[in-house]
Amino acid sequence: MYAVIEAGGKQHKVELGQVLEVDLMQEASGTDYAFKNVMLYVDGDDVQIGQPYIENAKVVAEIVDEVKADKVTILRFRRRKHSMRKIGHRQKHTQIKIKEIKVGK
Repeated sequence: MYAVIEAGGKQHKVELGQVLEVDLMQEASGTDYAFKNVMLYVDGDDVQIGQPYIENAKVVAEIVDEVKADKVTILRFRRRKHSMRKIGHRQKHTQIKIKEIKVGK
């Protein structure tokens, strides 16, 4: 059983017990959050496709922690000008654990 949800403008394929990182959310660690934008639900032969979302469907996840991604290095170089600028960036993400997938009829 799995579902496809929309979180932070991106689509994520989720299964029960899965831990994944989504864009930064403002909720506190240890709380539950329900994603209502479920786009696809598959349970064996039972396949439901939303247009764009499935009604009465939600994915409940526990917010585990706030983490940082790997560092991305940006190098701006101007040739023949003796000018170079090196910048680093680490994006923050929220780590969530999928607790349950509910689809109502």
